[in-house]
Amino acid sequence: MTDSAVQNDANTAAQAAAIRAVLGHRSLVLVGMMGVGKSSIGRRLAARLGIPFVDADTEIEKAAGMSIPDIFARHGEGDFRSGEARVIARLLDAGPQVLATGGGAVMNEGTRVAIKSKGVSVWLSAEFDVLMRRISKRKNDRPMLHTPDPAETLRQLLKLRDPFYALSDVSVQSREGPHEAIVNEIVAALAAFLNVSVPPQPKEGA
Repeated sequence: MTDSAVQNDANTAAQAAAIRAVLGHRSLVLVGMMGVGKSSIGRRLAARLGIPFVDADTEIEKAAGMSIPDIFARHGEGDFRSGEARVIARLLDAGPQVLATGGGAVMNEGTRVAIKSKGVSVWLSAEFDVLMRRISKRKNDRPMLHTPDPAETLRQLLKLRDPFYALSDVSVQSREGPHEAIVNEIVAALAAFLNVSVPPQPKEGA
């Protein structure tokens, strides 16, 4: 490994430690529409920062003992949203962590208040075309889009939800390309928001 690579690794580790220190017990809460990559990017972000990754949807399925599509089919969206709010409230007490939330989670006022109190919110946004390409690969997993016109449904959901996503502390655009680049942007945005600077690293041999 070259000296510059060693220095980069040291700076990355120092920045992660500084962000963890400022976060304390707060969670980094990823919000945004289905298909933006909250889970895949969230796992990489958690690894970068050295904190756990938790997916709220996975925890909801564990608590309910069934998949999210099955919850929607058997109990309806109302019951799902109530359960979602309870699970997220519980998870927020377990920080620090990177917590990926479902696309509609922030529509609940209580959830927004809890995230503001116990977390730092990160909005992962994406262009409509990017979302449609990604979502079309997993249509069966998206009960909100089980409609005659999924594209129009997505447009309406974006129109409804974007103003709430925009209340987030930090915003980063998800796009096609290496997830690591997006993680870098999130870390930089978090460092700026939290007023974190990378401590100077001692030179080798000093």
